Amino acid sequence: MSAYSRAYKALTSGRPMRPGEAAQVLAQLRKETGDELASVVQRELSDQYRRTDTDTDSSFRRKRREFGAAMRIVARVRELAAAPFHTSLPHQRNRSTS
Repeated sequence: MSAYSRAYKALTSGRPMRPGEAAQVLAQLRKETGDELASVVQRELSDQYRRTDTDTDSSFRRKRREFGAAMRIVARVRELAAAPFHTSLPHQRNRSTS
């Protein structure tokens, strides 16, 4: 049974959940939601960055590099969603793009 189903069933049954049980269901729900979101984004990105007939080698290398950066973000979303409690975000590197 999915975490969403367990949470819905608990809310509609009228039986109160113990705090530990509720926290566990919410953590599972957060993980499932993060995984689903990451999967959808990954599927969309793979379609967006697929090589086309009009791509030159350099444009495809650029697409592949951008796809790799986007996939690192998707992996971080999965990691954050699966984290049990407090997560620390990595330090933002301030790089000049000019």
